[in-house]
Amino acid sequence: MPMRSRSEFGMGTQVSESDLGYGRAMSLSDPSDRNSSKTNLPALSIVASPGKRRQILELATRAEELGFPALACPSLGGALGLCVSLAHETSTIRFYTAIQGIYGNSVGEIGALASHTHEVSGGRFALGLGVSHEPMVRRTGATMGPPLSDMRGFVDALRSNAKYGGELPPIYVAALRDRMLALAADIGQGALWANASFRHTSEQVRKVPDSAIAAGFYLANMIPTVIDDDVTAAAAINRRTMTTYVKLPNYRNYWKAAGYVEEMNAIETAIAEGRSEDLPSLMSDEWLLDCTLAGGADAVRDGLARWRDIGVEPIAVMSSTTGGQVKAIGELFDLYR
Repeated sequence: MPMRSRSEFGMGTQVSESDLGYGRAMSLSDPSDRNSSKTNLPALSIVASPGKRRQILELATRAEELGFPALACPSLGGALGLCVSLAHETSTIRFYTAIQGIYGNSVGEIGALASHTHEVSGGRFALGLGVSHEPMVRRTGATMGPPLSDMRGFVDALRSNAKYGGELPPIYVAALRDRMLALAADIGQGALWANASFRHTSEQVRKVPDSAIAAGFYLANMIPTVIDDDVTAAAAINRRTMTTYVKLPNYRNYWKAAGYVEEMNAIETAIAEGRSEDLPSLMSDEWLLDCTLAGGADAVRDGLARWRDIGVEPIAVMSSTTGGQVKAIGELFDLYR
């Protein structure tokens, strides 16, 4: 099936929603243009770590100055709180929650905060929503229901409440599997993956309806990324990161559907036998290369660019072999100077 063309992302100082890239999918980039750093900058994931929140906001403004297109804010550290701060601290860069969970949260409060951030930011904010994973939801004391119907119900309730809470921003839906991706195209303006298989996503994006593409459906994926010429050391960091995710049944089922049945079966056996320490060694190089990025400057730049080539904005989720989040983000900045 030929790849459909996708409209270009808005960049620059405009603040109108139509020019900011929201509700607009990435265009297919020309591999010959990959040396043009400004057109190939990835989105960046930032976490408001306790004790370092001011420093993270300073990194966000630096990302804006350098021309990064967007900031993705995970639930870790408080996604909506960070986004409210970004609305005040930045002026041109787009940003969104990636993701804000729907369980254990008030529709009214989420809607009001989202509307506030949308308004104060001049339309630069989008609300990324997800059902998360049952073990994580259980820890909040909430009860997880059928993911598809719960997501549809939450979005419907948000929109019904908008007459009280104010105009809503674009809504993105976290979607690993095909049915949630189809729902995202039906009820939202975009879909977000995290730790996705490049090979599998290349096929999934072809399933997005033409009507959604015509309306400018936005696609992005959060990619664990480590920049280091010592590829083995960089990959070891990603293996450590991915250990959390392979423990989640929904992710394992997703990766099985992506073709990694042998790896996931071995990991499930190790989990059942209480051998968590063996999990990194059971992650095949093929799987790790498909779902994460590790290596020197050229390898990481090319690895991020290939996602743009299939119409998906890459979101760099940075780690470092020599430091924490701030150090890792600095290494990404250096990559595109």
